Amino acid sequence: MDWLSSKLRVERGIVRQQVDDVKTIYSGKLMSIDAAMLEVLKTWRQKSQFSLDEDWMFASPVKLGRLPVSYPWAWVMFQQAASKAGIGKLGTHSLRHSYRSWLDAVGTPIAVQQKLMRHSDIRTTLNIYGEVVTDEMAQAHSKVVGLALTRKVIAN
Repeated sequence: MDWLSSKLRVERGIVRQQVDDVKTIYSGKLMSIDAAMLEVLKTWRQKSQFSLDEDWMFASPVKLGRLPVSYPWAWVMFQQAASKAGIGKLGTHSLRHSYRSWLDAVGTPIAVQQKLMRHSDIRTTLNIYGEVVTDEMAQAHSKVVGLALTRKVIAN
């Protein structure tokens, strides 16, 4: 994390507690972090017992900071939060789908969405992720109906 320039680079990936390189070149690219999110991360970092630059952002106390918290632990915490919020069971991957939907809802161009989602192929962004989260479909439909019903019929 480059705290001064509000930039983040994911340098390591971890699957089943095995540390390796990130999955794609897109995963390792530098990305901007919003100022509000940066404050959240700074607060977290200050509270963490593992706050050195070389430490994992979400280091596991169980592993004495040598590894991040495990996916099963994060998944259980996510399930508990979803249950407490009355949402029911959700997979953590639903966060990526929500993020893509929100990007769409705020009018983010698809090429920017692809880069923010860290997809190497834009078809992944278009075909797998995202659902309409607002009344955008109803609004779009109403606009088309408005065009169709207010158009004057031209007689031949």
